[in-house]
Amino acid sequence: MSPTMDLISLFNLNTFIELLLGISLSAAAGFRVFVPLLALSVASVFGHLDLPTNFDWLETPQAVIVFAVACLLEITGYYIPWLDHLLDIVATPAAFIAGTIVTASVAPEMNPLVQWTLALIAGGGTAGLTKGLMNTLRISSTGVSGGLTNPIVSTIELVIAIALSGLALALPVVAGISVIGFVIIAIQRIWSFFNKPSSQTHETVSPPRELG
Repeated sequence: MSPTMDLISLFNLNTFIELLLGISLSAAAGFRVFVPLLALSVASVFGHLDLPTNFDWLETPQAVIVFAVACLLEITGYYIPWLDHLLDIVATPAAFIAGTIVTASVAPEMNPLVQWTLALIAGGGTAGLTKGLMNTLRISSTGVSGGLTNPIVSTIELVIAIALSGLALALPVVAGISVIGFVIIAIQRIWSFFNKPSSQTHETVSPPRELG
């Protein structure tokens, strides 16, 4: 099948739902990298999802065990002071990769060029934006509380990752629409974070008063 035919095949209901499933799991990867991978692996092992043949490695008990251990290590690491910031550095590119993988794995059979391009843009982009927003929130949390509120942020991230992964598998349309709204907010927040106007640059310096 040619790339042109693959692009035409994207405009149908089933493919649209699969795309919403992919970006929903990708957004979850922005909160916790391995949670959506574990959810995807468990769902495929129990027959809830039928993944493409090149993703059969996800449909194995061994993959479930590996992702479960990785989830446990990731969750624990985010509750260790200052290690959470180091994990953010590693987790940012990892979230992009995980988002790309989960979107490609739930995409319909199509030309690999179209499949992976779509996965990179929709899946990797969504995961990257989500992770970027959470990084800015963690930096702000550390600056305000000295890191004391970071465990609370970590707990919220974990709950959202689990809830979003479950919602994506159960109601992908609802999850996908919610994620699209979240992505719009994430873009606005990240843009505002890196483009804060400096009030000092606009202050006018009044001439010194003469004594006497």
